[in-house]
Order: sequence, then C-alpha cells, then structure tokens
Amino acid sequence: MAVTANLYERDIVAWAKQQAHALRAGLFDQLDIEHLADEIDDVGKSEQRELIHRLAILIGHLLKWSYQPTRRGASWESTIRTQRAAIARRLQRTPSLKHTLADPDWLADAWSDGRDLAVRETALPDLPENCPWSVEKILAADWLPDHDNDF
Repeated sequence: MAVTANLYERDIVAWAKQQAHALRAGLFDQLDIEHLADEIDDVGKSEQRELIHRLAILIGHLLKWSYQPTRRGASWESTIRTQRAAIARRLQRTPSLKHTLADPDWLADAWSDGRDLAVRETALPDLPENCPWSVEKILAADWLPDHDNDF
C-alpha cells in the first residue's frame, strides 16, 4: 500500500489509472482507500466550485447591467444567458447541488465574488455589500435587473 500512496504523491494520473484498474479487476486489496475517498470528496467540491464560479460571473454581469445601463449590449446579455444555461445544465446533471443554492453563506460568497468582478471591470465604487436579489430571480431566464426598481 505504501507504493500506491507514494505513486499518489508523485503522479496522480498514473495513480488514478492504477486505482481504476484495481477496481475493475476486483483487486480491492490494492486500493488506496484513503486517497480514493479524498478524491471522491474533491469531485463534489469541484462541482460546487464550478457552480459558484458561474453564479459569480452571472452576478457580476447582472450588476454591470443594473449599474451601467448606457453600456448594456449584446455581449453582456449573451454572457448572462450563457451562464444561466450552464448553471441550469449543471443543476440538471447534479441535482444535489440545488441545496447549495439555498445556503445563505454560499450565496453570500457568490455575491462577493460577483461584486468583486463587477468592481474590477467597471470601477463602480458603491455596489451593495449584500445580495438584494433572490436566487430564483438571478436564475430566471426572463429577468434583468433595473437599478431604479430593484434596489
């Protein structure tokens, strides 16, 4: 087992191939259980990171849309549409991620990342610290924020 654990540290791709082979061949005594469990946990975390990344991009563009109405264009609208579609696909493929969207701390992190993106790209100084929109509104295909009516 020490050889397998050492391979994990040296070459994770070779380790993964070796572990997949052992699983398929039923060689359970050759499995690196501890590292396998870590990697399986990481798959879930990776899915969550992808979701928060896409949501942050969406939020950033919704903020730009709301706070810079004179700069609205097809590019921002396309990004908003693309991120919403990608989030919907991810949620369809991984329904267990839906509970993540209901977590207020998780939404606060996505808001913070999206707000930071909007500030970096626009230099707008006074964006809200907390999300004024519901997740349902953010993800709704037919909704775009109107600064005068949404804050």
